[in-house]
Amino acid sequence: MRVLITGANGFVGRQLVLRLLERSAIASRRISHLLLLDAQLEGFAHDSRLRLHKGSITDAALIRRVLADGIDLVFHLVSVPGGAAEQDYGLGYQVNLLASLELFDQLRQQARPPVLVYASSVAVYGAALPARMDESAPTYPQLSYGAHKLMVETALCDLARRGEVDGRALRLPGIVARPRQANGLRSAFMSDLLHAYARGQAYACPVAPEATAWWMSALCCVNNLIHAAELPAQHGTTERVWQLPVLRLSIAEILDALANRFGDAGRAQISFEPDAHLQSLFGAMPMLKAPRARAAGFCHDGNANALVRNALNLSAGSKTP
Repeated sequence: MRVLITGANGFVGRQLVLRLLERSAIASRRISHLLLLDAQLEGFAHDSRLRLHKGSITDAALIRRVLADGIDLVFHLVSVPGGAAEQDYGLGYQVNLLASLELFDQLRQQARPPVLVYASSVAVYGAALPARMDESAPTYPQLSYGAHKLMVETALCDLARRGEVDGRALRLPGIVARPRQANGLRSAFMSDLLHAYARGQAYACPVAPEATAWWMSALCCVNNLIHAAELPAQHGTTERVWQLPVLRLSIAEILDALANRFGDAGRAQISFEPDAHLQSLFGAMPMLKAPRARAAGFCHDGNANALVRNALNLSAGSKTP
């Protein structure tokens, strides 16, 4: 089985690579080649199954070379994050939209329709959400990032309808805990808060304690991506886009979970400097029910304490991130 991961050097991509190498198979099919595509590919352990393709997803010729020997499964993760895509519309347009469409067009020309797992986003819903939501909630993106994600979902569903790819799109919430570095993510405060508290560092949180967000650890995210790939063939169904189950937690609840793990002393290091616009986008998330996704086998982390443990890669009882 030949598997491609775009954005393999990213936060979720690297963890997905490690998990697939550990598993060695997907849906009982042995992984013979794991193709990694990203602008930078550093620090991957030597493994005979790995094929590194360094370059931009916007390079159509590079994609053609990557796919030249055929492909069975694609995890399409690469994207310009929301904040960066909003500041540089042209970059987001090229990477998040046009490059995705080019990849899809090349996939539809494969001898056999590959399974395509696409990392979409809750950004497709926009802001000013209703007090309660479910999987039938309308989409009204308020960022170019969300608009492009929704467009790509539509393209995936269309090619799946035509039988040219076996597509599955997952709408991801905020994934934690990303490294503390400039990454263009408006929701980076979610990860930064976890890291700061765990390390006893001062942190000014840009949303209020009562702000609510949708949370998922990278560990849980990777599990859901692999589960999507292992679902039975989706030919002939309109079930192509899943809103993943999420944990809806306030900052105060996250702080309680962090205190449970690391002690109450860390609370003194956390201050609050709410940004009204940021809070409207990422700190006012309502309850979200996802019964169809749950019935299909998708899941969230379980509770706030498990989220902290999974997000910071802690073993049971460990207090060292």
